[in-house]
Amino acid sequence: MFDTSERVDVEGMFRLDGKVAVVTGASGGLGARFAQVLHAAGATVVLAARRADRIADLASTLPGSVAMVCDVGVDADRVALVERTLADLGSVDVLVNNAGIGEPVPALDEDLGEFEQVLAINTTAVFRLSQLVAGPMIAAGGGTIVNIASILGLVASAPIPQASYAASKGAVVNLTRELAVQWARKGVRVNAIAPGWFPSDMTSVMFADGASQNYLQRNDPMGRGGEPHELDGALLFLASSASSYVTGHILTVDGGWTAR
Repeated sequence: MFDTSERVDVEGMFRLDGKVAVVTGASGGLGARFAQVLHAAGATVVLAARRADRIADLASTLPGSVAMVCDVGVDADRVALVERTLADLGSVDVLVNNAGIGEPVPALDEDLGEFEQVLAINTTAVFRLSQLVAGPMIAAGGGTIVNIASILGLVASAPIPQASYAASKGAVVNLTRELAVQWARKGVRVNAIAPGWFPSDMTSVMFADGASQNYLQRNDPMGRGGEPHELDGALLFLASSASSYVTGHILTVDGGWTAR
């Protein structure tokens, strides 16, 4: 016999009502979309980015959200972001480490300072913000961290030369696993999304270029790049109780790119 006494709450498992979610790099592209999705699921969203005007504009469309100017490459800004969120909103229940940078450049020509800057923003900031929120999350009984990695943290970026970006995202992939294991019994889940080719500030030139579009059509198993809404489900799954027994997972959303 089937037990039908407990109703399956499909919608409820993805809801974030009463939760506070911090999204870095929220001033545009995927970050802005992530903020909109979390807000639609009921979360109070903290929009963190360097561009004050853009996060203020976004906040005006998301009632109850809060814009906080933050350069994730500056530790004082990272500390202030977490401390202000805790002081003003009482908790950090979800952290989405989305902020990132990267420019194509051949490895032989890449300036060491630029390489280190990419790692500082894409990797060190992810570690530090995760570290800053983990303590309060543990004290509160748990929380969720979603890191935005990349398929370029799993495979080479050829023919696009991006040594620093690929290295930084590869580090995010294994940092996600390591933090997940360290904090699994403390109630903090750490997972990552590894997007394939999606339109964003960093890929705008690629998506506007006919030759690049042809390259995607030839090489992507689905014959195209992703659309922003196609990351919505992955984000909500990892941010919500729908993934309550999932930690240390790298969820690729890439049209089959890494399955080739």
